[in-house]
Amino acid sequence: MEYRYLGRSGLKVPALGFGCGTFGGQGPLFSAWGTSGVAHARRMIDICLDAGVTLFDTADVYSDGASESVLGEALAGRRGQALISTKVGLRTGEGPWAAGSSRLHLTAAVEASLRRLKTGHVDLLQLHAFDAHTPVEQVLKVLDDLVRAGKVRYIGASNFSGWQLMKSLAAADRLGLERYVANQAYYSLAGRDFEWELMPLGLDQGVGTLVWSPLAWGRLTGKIRRGQPMPEGSRLHETAQFAPPVPDERLFAVVDALHEVAEETGRTVPQVAINWLLQRPTVASVLIGARDEAQLQQNLGAIGWTLTDAQQRRLDDASAVMPPYPYYPYWNGQFTELAPPAVRSSVQMHG
Repeated sequence: MEYRYLGRSGLKVPALGFGCGTFGGQGPLFSAWGTSGVAHARRMIDICLDAGVTLFDTADVYSDGASESVLGEALAGRRGQALISTKVGLRTGEGPWAAGSSRLHLTAAVEASLRRLKTGHVDLLQLHAFDAHTPVEQVLKVLDDLVRAGKVRYIGASNFSGWQLMKSLAAADRLGLERYVANQAYYSLAGRDFEWELMPLGLDQGVGTLVWSPLAWGRLTGKIRRGQPMPEGSRLHETAQFAPPVPDERLFAVVDALHEVAEETGRTVPQVAINWLLQRPTVASVLIGARDEAQLQQNLGAIGWTLTDAQQRRLDDASAVMPPYPYYPYWNGQFTELAPPAVRSSVQMHG
């Protein structure tokens, strides 16, 4: 397994991490993802650890906390072999204090996660969303206190916009507090919005990326094809309303290119899609999910080889879209010479 630095934190993480949204299986959304109990989760973790996948990502809202509980049970006796990443901040119950990033909620949420995970600390704590009602200075002070108390090792953000993340980083620097070292973001060949703002920010500020939904909510598994109905077993039947939208023609152009490259390389469509992500700037780890051992083993085959430059360009071209204002002038060459190095690097990568 390849290990990469998580931004400028000094922490090394595996190029592939395991997303534990399939653990627990409670509720209409998460039961469609997977229903792994402790025994099955322990077997999946066995496979991951044997392959060098030592990062396990979960959240307190996954299956109403059951994902964290299952992960904690399944890691019993080998906590030291794993990095645990979890997320807090979304609503976890009734009442005015059951959501957000206030001192009250964050402190209670972390304590609850630690109990479910059966551990004294989490290695990476990420805010699941930006809380516009709580001053970033307060949020960062709470997170800094949690690090100093030994309950959290590193902090990160998830689903932040560029200005929200940059405002937080600037406040941390100004106040001498712990800064975000990770940004867990949606990024795939079918959804490249991450590149317009968050990727250059990560390059400039030394924030590493953990990619969630690398197969675009199941759209890039190779089972969805042009002119064919959606497979009966696709989880999109139950979860499409929660997924980022992708126009059909654009999706089919990406899928066609993936199949072409898969045939050339002798790999599967998901392996090609994940490998493409592993070549992108700032990406430290791609979080793979799997409902069964066969899916996990297939996803593990995304590492140990590299797409050629020509294959990467073909996938780039098939998935490229014009970025929104004010980003498109950089990509069409009007402002490129004025851009900072991080943006120029991203533009050159994007082609």
